[in-house]
This record gives sequence, C-alpha cells and structure tokens, in this order.
Amino acid sequence: MSELFETGRIIDLILVFMALEGGILWLYRRATGRGVRAPTLIATLFAGGSLLLALRGALTGSSWEWVAAWLTAGLVAHLNDLRCRWNN
Repeated sequence: MSELFETGRIIDLILVFMALEGGILWLYRRATGRGVRAPTLIATLFAGGSLLLALRGALTGSSWEWVAAWLTAGLVAHLNDLRCRWNN
C-alpha cells in the first residue's frame, strides 16, 4: 500500500474514478435533463483534478514550480466553478 503513495499511483486511480464519475454524471444529465450542467461539472472536476495533481507532484518529488502551477490551475478552476454556481 505504501508503494501506491510513494509512486503517486493512488492519485492516478482516484483520477480514473473521477473521470468515470464525470462520464456517468454527464450521461445522466443528457438522458434526463436533470443534474449538474456540463460547464459546472467540468469546472468542479478540473478543480479537484488539479489539486490531486499537485498532491501527486508533492508525493513524487516534483519541483515546487509544478506543484504551484497545479495549485494555481486549481484556484482558477475553483473560481470558475463558483461563477457557474453563482449564476444558478
């Protein structure tokens, strides 16, 4: 189990599950017209994915610039997510 964390593979698994979740939520919205709108869903998943990639970088010893870049991308996506939700 510690190897999953040391190599960052745990983050890869979580990202796969997030992609599956996004696909299922998109299909649900498309089939029923209910649920999360696509722009909000994308912003939410991108914000979370960016934070996960920053964590992966920190776990695997990436340079601080990459970690900071992913954190910044997460902030931008989070602010976009808030904008999408605020209008609803």
